[in-house]
Amino acid sequence: MPRVYLETSFVSACVTSRQDLASRYRNEESLEWWRAQSRRHALFVSAEVVRELSAPTYPARDRALEFIAGIPLLALDEEVQGLARIPIREKVMPGPVAGDAIHVAVACWHEVAYLLSWNVKHLANPRRVRHMETICLRLGLVPPRILTPDMLWEDEVEEVQP
Repeated sequence: MPRVYLETSFVSACVTSRQDLASRYRNEESLEWWRAQSRRHALFVSAEVVRELSAPTYPARDRALEFIAGIPLLALDEEVQGLARIPIREKVMPGPVAGDAIHVAVACWHEVAYLLSWNVKHLANPRRVRHMETICLRLGLVPPRILTPDMLWEDEVEEVQP
């Protein structure tokens, strides 16, 4: 079962009440992915996702935290913190050591196959993805595939009867 890290923007899209066209699209795609695909993957979040969703200014805080309740947390230890410093130093991710750099570092360190995100500026951005893959491979780590929910769709495999 593929391991998937749910980045904050995915969770936020699932619980948003915003009605602009882009938000509605992300909400519908995310919830459809959740209904059809979540059980086909081993799902994870990190303390960074919890921290971001717990911000007092975040309007859907309670719904978002309830949404991720029960999803296992991947450790955010010294190794992950050190790994998160590298893309910042290499100017691939913005500083400080938090947010996007932490999400990628957690997913990479814990050998997660996919990082699910709607953040196309810093995460699901083809140019940045290539840079992150290069950094991870240089360190001997397997980078996660960073995708939006509409890009990660596992079809059911039908059993063929002899």
